[in-house]
Amino acid sequence: VQLVESGGGLVQAGGSLRLSCRASESIFRLNNMAWYRQAAGEQRELVATITRGGSTTYADSVKGRFTISRDNAKNTVYLQMNSLKPEDTAVYSCNAEFAKPFGGSFFVWGQGTPVTVSS
Repeated sequence: VQLVESGGGLVQAGGSLRLSCRASESIFRLNNMAWYRQAAGEQRELVATITRGGSTTYADSVKGRFTISRDNAKNTVYLQMNSLKPEDTAVYSCNAEFAKPFGGSFFVWGQGTPVTVSS
């Protein structure tokens, strides 16, 4: 199982970007998905989560500016980022939980996509 991210880049403060993360086809059921970010010299931070049914949570720092969504038919999760700030600069990675057929689950990470917000 692999996660492939896209959509990062350089944007001016106040601008927008949309990240995508697509999971490869597999026999495992795709459950919760999430976006994390890690700025240089900082610890990784949970940005947003979404369940298979569409329930979402957000870090306080991005509430009202970022929107997480998913398309289960495409095994894809999105992160729409608006009103970007320089402090949003980081490498953004998606994480997905897959259910094993006979119980339990495992997690897979994407390779990360860099986002740079200039002031």
